[in-house]
Amino acid sequence: MSQKSTPSVESISRTPPSSRSTDELAASPTLRRRRLARQLLSLRANTGKTVDAVAKEAKQRSPKRPWSAAKVTRIEGRKLQHLRETDLLTLLDVYGVTDEEERAAYVKLAKEASQAGWWVGYKDVLGSGAYIDLETEAVQLRTYEPMYIPGLLQTRAYAEAVVRGSGVTDDHEVTRRVEARMMRRQILDRPDAPKLTALVDESALRKIPSEIAPEQVRHLTAMQRPHVEIHVVPDEAGPHHAMSGAFVLMTFPHDPSVVYLEQSMAGMFLETEEELAHYEALFTDTQDVALSVDASVAFLEAHLKKIQ
Repeated sequence: MSQKSTPSVESISRTPPSSRSTDELAASPTLRRRRLARQLLSLRANTGKTVDAVAKEAKQRSPKRPWSAAKVTRIEGRKLQHLRETDLLTLLDVYGVTDEEERAAYVKLAKEASQAGWWVGYKDVLGSGAYIDLETEAVQLRTYEPMYIPGLLQTRAYAEAVVRGSGVTDDHEVTRRVEARMMRRQILDRPDAPKLTALVDESALRKIPSEIAPEQVRHLTAMQRPHVEIHVVPDEAGPHHAMSGAFVLMTFPHDPSVVYLEQSMAGMFLETEEELAHYEALFTDTQDVALSVDASVAFLEAHLKKIQ
């Protein structure tokens, strides 16, 4: 028998919906690496063993493989992109996980964690693609944008304007970045599309280039759906709690939530309970001063009449 507190097979590797089993956009290696690392850390904690003790026993069980406390720490800290099956099975032996179905679930999870998503083809413009990776498997996305229209709600013309406005001048790179952004939008058309709630500041609407503004505003109005809510935060709301900057709250079906903060050089992920609680409150407080969906549609339609 495995350790009494060992996570169940279901908690390790759920059976994905049929739409996800055939759609590579729904696979998130990053999320699976987080889950695997968290489960392995939990297994070690249940045994009461230190990383040094685990490394020593793993070396005894698998003398031909390199083992050290630093390696165990890297595995638990999601620093390894690929965890060898032999190393994983050795760790499961160390932790007393003997149930064959449970071991198979861990192996499956490790293989999924090392797979590449569609965004790898755009690594030249997306870098690690960690945000997009997680976005594909979120069941809920809540975003506040003070300056831009959120990426999932951008038209191609607006996306190109944003990319060029950020300082990218190479036409090929612009095309690649826009293509990647258009690929991202497909998650909203999936049968299991995430619930998207976007709080868009009125100032973001005014910053849309005049020649493409009507198309983008019409697109926002058309995107209001049961699983997509767009709320305008009007100027008349005055100062509010989220004025410090944009953020995205990402919720997953079987994994802890994450907050993403986009910065000019790179993004930042926040995961502690305190950080999550802070941004949950920030989003709720900001939504309270935003217009309702119906009022936002009316606002957008009135804005459209002004700019056409």
